[in-house]
Amino acid sequence: MSSHLPAVVVALTVLLLIVVMGLVGRARGRYGVKAPATTGHEDFERVFRAQMNTIESAVMFLPALWLGTTYGSPQIAGICGLIWVLTRFWYAFAYAQAAGKRAMPFLLSSLAIAATFAVGVWGLLRHLMGY
Repeated sequence: MSSHLPAVVVALTVLLLIVVMGLVGRARGRYGVKAPATTGHEDFERVFRAQMNTIESAVMFLPALWLGTTYGSPQIAGICGLIWVLTRFWYAFAYAQAAGKRAMPFLLSSLAIAATFAVGVWGLLRHLMGY
């Protein structure tokens, strides 16, 4: 299972992106914000920002996961990836409730990216130095 964990994390990441997209669609209807508008109601704007922030985070996370899996440890990268996915779900739902509730899941998801990246860079450096 541990060698497949990064693939499970990628699948969960896609699911996360689908969920936050659905939350934005639902919020558009609930708060009457017609596309292409991205402003108009504070509650909608929080849901929209949670989606955008999650996409921005995924752009950093997925290459870090690849690097950590390829050059570091698939198991460690996968565990860090699970932490990232879970904390990003937490982030999206917390931010939708109140902007102030997003701090802890943001911090934890950022640390998960940093750890995944560090595992990958460390492994890459070891590989380049012939270890």
